[in-house]
Amino acid sequence: MKRSRHLLALVTAFTILVSHSTLKAAQQELNILWLSAEDISPHLGCYGDPHAITPNLDQLANRGVRYTHAFTTAGVCAPCRSGIITGMYQTTLGTHHMRCQASLPRRIVPFPALLREAGYYCTNNSKTDYQFKTPSETWDESNSKAHWRNRPDKEQPFFSVFNFTGCHESGIASDTKYHSVTSKLNPAQRQVGGELSTFPPYYPDTPIAREDWKRNYELITALDLWVGKLLSQLEEDGLLDSTLVVFWSDHGIGLPRAKRWLYDSGTRIPLIISAPSGCEIEGLLPKGSTNDRLVSSIDFSATVLNIAGLERPEAMQGQAFLGPESSKPRKYVFGARDRMDERYDIIRMVRDEKFKYLRNYEPLKGYYQYMNTPEKGATMAEMRVLFEKGELGGLPARYFADGKPVEELYDTEADPHELTNLADDPSYQQVLQRMRHAHQEWVVRTKDLGLIPEPILEAEERITGSRYSVLRIRENSNRAEQLAQVADLASGKNSARELFEATGDSDAAVRYWAFTGIGNCAHAMTDSEKSEAHSLGLIGIKDESATVQVAAGRALCLLGKAPSALKTLADVLKNGEQWERLHAAIVLDEIDEMARPLIAEMHQALTPREELYARGKYTVRVINHALNQLEKTRRTVP
Repeated sequence: MKRSRHLLALVTAFTILVSHSTLKAAQQELNILWLSAEDISPHLGCYGDPHAITPNLDQLANRGVRYTHAFTTAGVCAPCRSGIITGMYQTTLGTHHMRCQASLPRRIVPFPALLREAGYYCTNNSKTDYQFKTPSETWDESNSKAHWRNRPDKEQPFFSVFNFTGCHESGIASDTKYHSVTSKLNPAQRQVGGELSTFPPYYPDTPIAREDWKRNYELITALDLWVGKLLSQLEEDGLLDSTLVVFWSDHGIGLPRAKRWLYDSGTRIPLIISAPSGCEIEGLLPKGSTNDRLVSSIDFSATVLNIAGLERPEAMQGQAFLGPESSKPRKYVFGARDRMDERYDIIRMVRDEKFKYLRNYEPLKGYYQYMNTPEKGATMAEMRVLFEKGELGGLPARYFADGKPVEELYDTEADPHELTNLADDPSYQQVLQRMRHAHQEWVVRTKDLGLIPEPILEAEERITGSRYSVLRIRENSNRAEQLAQVADLASGKNSARELFEATGDSDAAVRYWAFTGIGNCAHAMTDSEKSEAHSLGLIGIKDESATVQVAAGRALCLLGKAPSALKTLADVLKNGEQWERLHAAIVLDEIDEMARPLIAEMHQALTPREELYARGKYTVRVINHALNQLEKTRRTVP
């Protein structure tokens, strides 16, 4: 019996060894190279753009497959990159606010760590920007010198990422960076802004705006040269016939109404995948083909794991679109916009092959809220100047409206710039209802953390250990659904009674949305409803949660009862935590002239500047903007 057990152990060990060797041999046949770009839409020759000068990318598409319906989950880099590296929505992880820092639960790891466990050499050159601390096991190398060439064993399969930063929005906005990035372009690779027929109708047709549009094309040509250099290195190393090459962008072009937005100009991205000759990957179409399948950027990770023969982690939301265990084609892709630096604007996106649905949870906020970073761009500055002069008309002026519709629906085939909102068109009500339902189901299913105000979410993270866990506590099993319902009511019609009832809920996030909704629909209330709302608001400004106090204070201001709220807003601005203070600052900026009695307190709050910056630089930006607007009003009003 003992001898049999020894024999069985030897057989088992031999089987494991053979299996490991077989896996290693299979992995050696296919390396994976990711070439990622920042802030570009599909303005490439292979995508039919008549002005693009992109021969290397066009050649890559000719020997690979070009995806026409690839979308990212956010119109800005860090939130969507957190999704790409984990295969999970940023709104599920809690990495949805731009420049936040979340904690990952132990069971969720960036997918390169799984590739490393399977024997891959994984390098990242060199951007991370995941909005969480990168676990040490993620990369073999992650720096500006990381390269597949650095692997000790040249037979070891690799997964290597290279990121081009030159076409970031700063390359358009900064003269110094633009000239540096494009310094090697020859005269034939330059563009003339006035001759670009692709110039969008939502920008003013001026030399300044066209210069930015021209710069985008030239930066992309510089990107193309960079791609060519890396592909040449692959060829020099004799690796073209053993490497899968994937080219993608994190989101759309770095200009207004594109970057940070959920229109196709901000979320539709180029995706090109080229496999070595003779390498058959299930689902990959013949060379030179186009694929219209819907792909989300969170699918990249699951697809790489599937091609490598590895199982997708249970928590991963991305779906493999290539390889032996591929998922069925998506019916929808989803996206989200949340805090962009110093400004909140909760928007959600659903996109199918033809239609785009947007849900604006904060419709009383205009499209172009003042934000420090995009205001540095020449196009944004040009539009501000023209608008203030009364010289900005037509479509460009539309985005300076004081608010937005609650819902937007676009036929992207007939209306690729998404200019005609069909949400109120009787002919499209079935489509609207279908897309609305898809959105609502996604919010609940993925446990959308964007519906929890940031100050409350951060406080709860300290208790649960991760934001991901906040909506997964067993005793709060229906909390995601409850939040979705009250957030939906907050911008709905005829919802005053339900909002009044929600102000007494035990959940501070629910109370926040209840008071936010009261403020949103204050203008449509009857006199008796306004009276009841006023009484509830007076209770709300004494709430145990400073975030609820701010929402109640805003509601009182929009009810015409500002004096009752101003002291509360000033107290939170002075004494609150970082994100509570930002909420208060945004309300003071929003209520404009009603904030005038607090000018002294606002200046006082800015006096200890170093301390204030340490507690939240975004609050400083918003208060400075509010003060500048109040001073401008004082000069212009007799």
